[in-house]
Amino acid sequence: MADENQALKKAGLKVTLPRVKILELLQRPQNQHISAEDLYKLLLESGEEIGLATVYRVLNQFDDAGIVSRHHFESGKAVFELASQHHHDHLVCLDCGKVIEFSDDTIERRQNEIALKHNIKLTNHSLYLYGHCTNDTCEHNQ
Repeated sequence: MADENQALKKAGLKVTLPRVKILELLQRPQNQHISAEDLYKLLLESGEEIGLATVYRVLNQFDDAGIVSRHHFESGKAVFELASQHHHDHLVCLDCGKVIEFSDDTIERRQNEIALKHNIKLTNHSLYLYGHCTNDTCEHNQ
């Protein structure tokens, strides 16, 4: 819990039980790209009495403070992941909603070249690629 407290303090946020519990859940690898509703369900399952409105408020505060990144994939609802130190892009299955993170130096280099060609200095960018799983691991195919 000390790590969570430090992260909150560093972001200028007061250490509260809801913030610590939500941050703990977000730090689990299986909870990357998770919606506020799914975080709320996990909190309920673990016996925490934190309301859905509080979950939304904390996630907005985390987003403003740079602790999480908010993504709007094709599902229409926002999902959150811890803001990472390394840039990555996303592949999203339109059937099951699976999200795969990837990095590719060639894509990054091309984006920079294109920006330079158009006299733009990139400060931030995101790439989402959408498609359909082609193997049997897709939950939609089962």
